[in-house]
Formats: sequence, C-alpha cells, structure tokens
Amino acid sequence: MDIPFLDRWRKRQDTSFGAVTFSEGSEGAEGRAGLTQLLSECELLRSQVSGAGLRLDDSAASLEALDQLLPRWRDDEETLAWLGNDAGLYLGTVVVRTVPGAGWEIGPGGRPVVRLASGREIDVVSAGHDWAGAGAPELSQLYAEIAED
Repeated sequence: MDIPFLDRWRKRQDTSFGAVTFSEGSEGAEGRAGLTQLLSECELLRSQVSGAGLRLDDSAASLEALDQLLPRWRDDEETLAWLGNDAGLYLGTVVVRTVPGAGWEIGPGGRPVVRLASGREIDVVSAGHDWAGAGAPELSQLYAEIAED
C-alpha cells in the first residue's frame, strides 16, 4: 500500500486500550484519503469474522451481522484489545462511507475520531472497545444513533 504521508506519522501503542494513535500529519485531500484507507483496513477484525463466514462490506448491515457473532475473543486479553480497536475503526469506516459529511479527524491525544457534519466528534475506538469487551452498546445501534445526527 502506498500512502505518501505515512512516513511522517508516528504510531504508538496506548497500553491502556491497545489502540493505535497518530501524531499530526499532512492535511488536504491526499492526507484524508490516505487516513481513510489506513483506518479502514481493520485486518484482525476482518480475519476473525471471515473465519465465521462473515464478509465485511463496509455497510450498516455488516454491523448488524457483527453484533450477532459469538464473542469468542473475550477469553484472550491481547486479542480483545486489538479487536476492540479494529471494531471501532470499522464502525468509523462505515460511518465515514455512508453518512454524508462524516470524516476522520485526529482527536485529542492523537486518537482517530469521526467528525460529523454537525461538528460532533465520535470516539469510535472507545465504542469498539466497549463492544468487544461487553457486547454493548451494539455497533448497529451506535451507527443508527450516529446516522440520525
């Protein structure tokens, strides 16, 4: 994958959540497209769900399907942390691709957040961790609330 601004961004691990954070990077369309591409990968989540026969197509319906999965990952703390991160990024990806005016921003502490057209910022990574750890709130329910904003 060729993302020109990636070499200027520094990834660090937030050990309390197992989340990836970023420092300030390039602005503009190229930077935003690269950020969107990077954050939409969600490799661990896609790998885990493909084993269960689910294909993530970046749609609201796929969030409903994720909510129906048996949470086998909860027994493994390391997987739980990274899967929660990916679940949040996937929720954000669906929002950015389907809700008009939504886009990725780098929020406080370098964490990726989704900014809605209304200006509201959603910490999707925290929401993903809540979902992976407890199953609630459901990703599809969060999406519905966000899409109404």
